[in-house]
Amino acid sequence: MSARTLDDVIVAGLVRDATAAPSMHNAQPWRFHYTRGTRTFGLYADRARALPHADPSTRGLHIGCGAALLNLRVAAAHAGLPAVTALLPVAASPELVATVHVEEPSGRPTDGLAVLYPAIHDRHTSRYPFTSRLIPDEVRCALGEAAHSEDAFLTFPTGAHLLTVLDVIRDAEGYDHMDADREAETARWTRNATTAASADGIPDYAFGPIKRGGAAPARDFAGSAPVKNRAWADFEETPQLAVVSTETDEPGDWLRAGQAMERVLLTATLHRLSSSFATQPLEWPELRWVLRDPVSGTGHVQMVIRLGYGPTGARTPRRPVEDVLTVED
Repeated sequence: MSARTLDDVIVAGLVRDATAAPSMHNAQPWRFHYTRGTRTFGLYADRARALPHADPSTRGLHIGCGAALLNLRVAAAHAGLPAVTALLPVAASPELVATVHVEEPSGRPTDGLAVLYPAIHDRHTSRYPFTSRLIPDEVRCALGEAAHSEDAFLTFPTGAHLLTVLDVIRDAEGYDHMDADREAETARWTRNATTAASADGIPDYAFGPIKRGGAAPARDFAGSAPVKNRAWADFEETPQLAVVSTETDEPGDWLRAGQAMERVLLTATLHRLSSSFATQPLEWPELRWVLRDPVSGTGHVQMVIRLGYGPTGARTPRRPVEDVLTVED
């Protein structure tokens, strides 16, 4: 590695780490452009991979890009590369959601992000039942601090609030099933792994079992299409959900929420927690506001995460780096 430029192999490795991030339906709605002369990554929203029915505002798309941005920052820190990040740096170019300027190498891991690096490729969405083991208070505190580090808030609904969140998730699932366009959009992002290889979407081996009982939210990407030899299972009766919120609700907040979400997920992975998402009510504006904490009544819910102790999820496909990265002098 020279003092002026980064080796292209290192650049590709940083982007490979970034793209391990989760995104809605594993659509991977991002593109990266690296400029050697300025040592700067540009992260672009790939609107061709947007979900116009489930995510018409592109809020979810921005959250996915924010998660990839956090991974890039973690990977740079692990490589001893101090990085300066700017969100939405050019008002006239909304597709450019962030830039990351990589400074001269320090020769050692930088800041507190580096410790999260081992979790980048260990984190996978788990659509399996979790045990009833409670998450210790000190772990919950660490997860809350992870979100706060990215200017977001993490709360764990309990009591009546948790019941309300679970009710709203079930309502949203019903809305989804009655919306033919949304059902078709989801189907377009599911894959039969035995008949065709794919670099995106949700493969059937990652669907998890069919929910037989329990209160935990478990989005079924199979829809009405049966999956051969798919098992049934009882999920947890009292799921442990975490809600990521921001004070305001603009594209910059969505990017911050994505970074906070991924920092929480990586921290959870290091603590041997499994995770999945319950985004259904967030995709319906009339339901999303109900998710807020009824005591404070403030903030904008950006993500609902299910956490617990249980099987790790299956690794889902990722697009080749050469498909998402361009490099110029």
